[in-house]
Amino acid sequence: MMMMLQTARRRTNKIWNSRYLSYLHLPQDEGDWSYSSEWWGTDSSSPDGGHTVLRSNSDKGNGVVSVVAYPSSRPDAVKWTGVEKWLQRRFQEIQPQDEHDADFKVLGHQWRVLRFNDITRQSAVKIMAACKKSDPGSVFFMQQPHILAVPYLKSMATVGLTTIASCNFDLMGAVSGQKPMHVLCIGHGGGTLPLFLASKISGAIVHSVEIDPLVISASVQAMGFPAFSMMRPSGERVLPRPEVIDEVLWKGTHERLSLYECDAENFIQNSTTLYDLVFIDAYDGDDIFPRKFWDPNGPFLEALKNRLHPQHGTVVVNLHSDADFFDQVRNGSPSSGVGKYVSKVCRAYKDVLGWKGSSFHVDDSGLGFVVSVPWLCNTSLVVCRGRGLGLDNDVKRSRDSVLERLLSKSCEVESILNLPYCCLEYIKRGFVLVY
Repeated sequence: MMMMLQTARRRTNKIWNSRYLSYLHLPQDEGDWSYSSEWWGTDSSSPDGGHTVLRSNSDKGNGVVSVVAYPSSRPDAVKWTGVEKWLQRRFQEIQPQDEHDADFKVLGHQWRVLRFNDITRQSAVKIMAACKKSDPGSVFFMQQPHILAVPYLKSMATVGLTTIASCNFDLMGAVSGQKPMHVLCIGHGGGTLPLFLASKISGAIVHSVEIDPLVISASVQAMGFPAFSMMRPSGERVLPRPEVIDEVLWKGTHERLSLYECDAENFIQNSTTLYDLVFIDAYDGDDIFPRKFWDPNGPFLEALKNRLHPQHGTVVVNLHSDADFFDQVRNGSPSSGVGKYVSKVCRAYKDVLGWKGSSFHVDDSGLGFVVSVPWLCNTSLVVCRGRGLGLDNDVKRSRDSVLERLLSKSCEVESILNLPYCCLEYIKRGFVLVY
């Protein structure tokens, strides 16, 4: 009997260890949290620390804006040959007359981190550096669009896409390019989220709004975001035509990206686009979410309500939640300023974008919830106008039933978009109905 127990224990340990090791070794996801020590780096004064590639003072409330580069351990050099062949094929498709000049060389990969005031790590991207073999000085950077390094971005993308898919929006058609999907990103940073969406969803038409021209410059010049995406206030592109290398890197993607230098409040008030999905991540240099973005009596939320699709329009907001917000809301008495602040933001979005003060009937007004982000003090607030969530005439349906409907689409979305984290795990860690 003792021997049988020991054998069973060894078998159980072997299974657990294999699962543990499979988690530790995630080569498919270079943005997994296990790599965070690379993109967040160590002390910049140490020999293995990062080096600053851009630094300047912002006059838009972000203080000192800098981009710091750190070494990247992946992908392995043996995989660079495949990328070089891909670049060669793309060049030959676009410039068939210059076939003799189509040889490329990958120089390596780096993490590049956008910081405000040398403290706040605002965005982290991985770039690839390459050049033409015939012109070693022609180095160009390409942001790797499949990598969402910081967990809250994975959370925002996962819950946003899962929610809109649960509202009878044809996400499959958008992914294949058969249906347009209008997306607005407020707060550009390094551009990781808009680039991910435009790259993974062929029908996505993505507008990204950033008030600080210095952040836009950092994103394009130092973080490998497509330059052809930059727009003028008139709605025309800054570049009349893309450079050849931009076509090689981004043809089929950068035409659907529009990066506006504009105040988000003014942009949404003057917009005529009806958006299916809106992402808001707009913290300033003091790490504050400006009140104008959540003032229930301000023009921003009122204008956003009018620009949100009435049947499935979904808004996802990144919020810092350093307090135990969930327990506080359940008890009805937040004990800290942060908890009260998050609660107020959630309530404002619910009241303005939900049924209160709108033309929606209470039976099909959608829902709102928040999802805690693993490993970080962030919360993803989701407010959805969808009728496909099956609320019918019972607005007080239990949260478990609503959760089940949300999760019914999660595996499908994850397999299509290769999202590294399953929506199931995010929502299980803290699902709270706001209304």
